[in-house]
Amino acid sequence: MHNTTPTTTKRSINARWRVVDIVVASVLGVAGALIFFAWNQLYAPATAPLEAALPGSQALLYGVWLFAGVLGGLVIRKPGAALFTELVAAVVSALMGAQWGFLTIESGIVQGLGAELVFLAFLYANWRLVTALLAGAGAGLAMAINDLVLSYAGSGAAFALIYTVSALISGAVIAGLGSWFIVRGLARTGALNRFASGRAHSGAV
Repeated sequence: MHNTTPTTTKRSINARWRVVDIVVASVLGVAGALIFFAWNQLYAPATAPLEAALPGSQALLYGVWLFAGVLGGLVIRKPGAALFTELVAAVVSALMGAQWGFLTIESGIVQGLGAELVFLAFLYANWRLVTALLAGAGAGLAMAINDLVLSYAGSGAAFALIYTVSALISGAVIAGLGSWFIVRGLARTGALNRFASGRAHSGAV
């Protein structure tokens, strides 16, 4: 008799970074820092109407600070990419004079971990839109918890709830969906041909 028991293969996580991975993740981080720098100058007047209408809802626009990690994770597709890219963006932003000083770097670590943990939950094997949305939401949740502890300590339950929900939405839409479309756009230009992310979106994988 032939053994008809089906065999299963375990998909291993490709954790080895290439030089090109480090270079591109760093470039994405620096590009993210430039966007952070511009947003640092604009966020207060941009979010003031939201905050005045419903305190806590200003976080609906805070996803701008979260996209670097999600984008890095989606492009590089390696363990640590989301954390690395968000951290590079935060460090460069701090060096450029971000008004929060060291807390800029601390926030980058926390927010990068929020996205990283989602990619880890999918074992770095699922890069569909839903994963991008969840990674953005994860970064948003991490940001909300961090901000409520460090910047809004003692705030009421209603504010905390509104802030958290707003951060989740902003993270999912701006960082998650936004990064998803950025990757698709970069893939079409051929800039990501050396990455599985580029080949996937161009139809080669």
